[in-house]
Amino acid sequence: MRDFQVKKIAIIGQGYVGLPLAVAFSEFFPVIGFDINKTRIEELKLGIDRTLETDKGELDRSRNLFSTSNQQKGYDASSSTTDIADANVYIVTVPTPIDRYNSPDLSPLLGASKMIGELLNVGDLVIYESTVYPGCTEEECIPVLEKVSGLKFNQDFFVGYSPERINPGDKVNSLQKVTKVTSGSTPEAGVAVDELYKKIIQAGTHLAPSIKVAEAAKVIENAQRDVNISFMNELALIFDRIGIDTQDVLDAAGTKYNFLRFKPGLVGGHCISVDPYYLAQKATQLGYHPHVILSGREVNDHIASFIASKVVKLMIQKNIKFEGAKALVLGITFKENCPDMRNSKVVDMIHDLQEFGLKVDIYDPWVNAEEVKKHFNLELLQTLPETGAYDSIILAVGHREFIHLDLNKLKKNPSVIFDIKGILDRKLVDARL
Repeated sequence: MRDFQVKKIAIIGQGYVGLPLAVAFSEFFPVIGFDINKTRIEELKLGIDRTLETDKGELDRSRNLFSTSNQQKGYDASSSTTDIADANVYIVTVPTPIDRYNSPDLSPLLGASKMIGELLNVGDLVIYESTVYPGCTEEECIPVLEKVSGLKFNQDFFVGYSPERINPGDKVNSLQKVTKVTSGSTPEAGVAVDELYKKIIQAGTHLAPSIKVAEAAKVIENAQRDVNISFMNELALIFDRIGIDTQDVLDAAGTKYNFLRFKPGLVGGHCISVDPYYLAQKATQLGYHPHVILSGREVNDHIASFIASKVVKLMIQKNIKFEGAKALVLGITFKENCPDMRNSKVVDMIHDLQEFGLKVDIYDPWVNAEEVKKHFNLELLQTLPETGAYDSIILAVGHREFIHLDLNKLKKNPSVIFDIKGILDRKLVDARL
C-alpha cells in the first residue's frame, strides 16, 4: 500500500453524496460515476441533476475534461460495470436505509460489495462512505469482498472508511468546506485514504485510528442531533398542554450564553431519522439497551401524529365542519429549499390528516409530481389556487417560496393555520410547533 497511485476512481452511487464527490475528484483523476438507475445516468450525461447538488455547468465541465484530457482526469457516468472494471479505487456511496421494523437494511451496501468483489484486482483500494454501525465494514462488507474476489484482505486489497457529511441543499457547508474523517484497514491504507481526500477537501481531514472509530464518529453525529431535537419536541408536547408557545420559551431561554438553540420539528431525511437505529442495533447485539437513543426516536416519530391531532382540535374549537373539509399542506420534502423527500415525516402527517377525514392538497414547488406519486402514492398540486378554499393550512417545510405567501387568499373564514417551522407572521397563525 506504500506509495499508492490512483489510476481511476469508480464511485458507486450517483445520488446526493456520490455525484458531488465524483465531480470534485474529477478535477484530479479520471472518475466514473456508476449507478444502477439507467435513467439517472442518462440524465447526468445530459447535464441534468435532479438532486440540485450540482449544476449543468459543473457537470458539463467535468465531462469535457474526461473527453479532452485523454482520460487523465474528468468525469463520466455509467450503469455498466465494464466501464469501472479498470478502476483501482472504488468508493461506495449507496444508501443505508432501515426497514419497516426500523432495522438496518444492508442490502444496497452488500450488493455494491458483491459487484466490486467481481471486479477487484490485486492492489485495489475500496472506500466506504455509507453510514453504518461501528464494525459493519469489517464484519459485513469485507467478507463479501474476499469471498467474491478470491483475494485476501490487507494483503491483496485494502479498505478505507470515510463517512459522508453531505448536507442536501446546503451551498455553504459544501463537500470541500467540511472536515473529512478518514481511516484505513492498515496504517498505510489510512494514509493513502487520507492523502486522497486531501486533494479535494479544503477544510482538511482527520485521520481516525481505525475504521470502527470513523464509523462510530459518523453515526453519533446524527444520533446526537436526533436526541437534542427530541428533547425540544418533548418540550413542545409539554408546553402545548400548559398553554404556552414553545418558540416564546426558546426565545427566552436562548438569552443565556450556553443554551443550545435546537428547535422542535419533523425529523426525517436519510440521516438523522435513520442513523440512530444503526447504533441502537449494534448496542442491542452487544447486550445493551440504548434507552436515550430509542426514547428520542420514539418522541420524534410521534410528532407527525401530534401535529395532525392538534390541527383537528383547533378546527373543532372553531366549529369547522369536517364533512368536505379541505387542508393544504405546504411542502413535502424533509427540509427546506431542497428536493430531497427521503423518509419525509410530512408524509406521515398527511396520512394522519386523511385518516381524520380531511381532503388534503399538497403543494411543493421543489419536487416532481410524478416522483411524489411514485414514492408515496400522493397527488401534488401543480399550482396553488388563486382564491381561498381551505379549512386548514399547515406550513410543513420552510421553502423560501412560502415565507411571503398570502395565506389570506388561500384560507376560508374561519380556518386553522399551523406553522410547523415558525417562520410566518405570528398574527396569521393559530399555532406553532
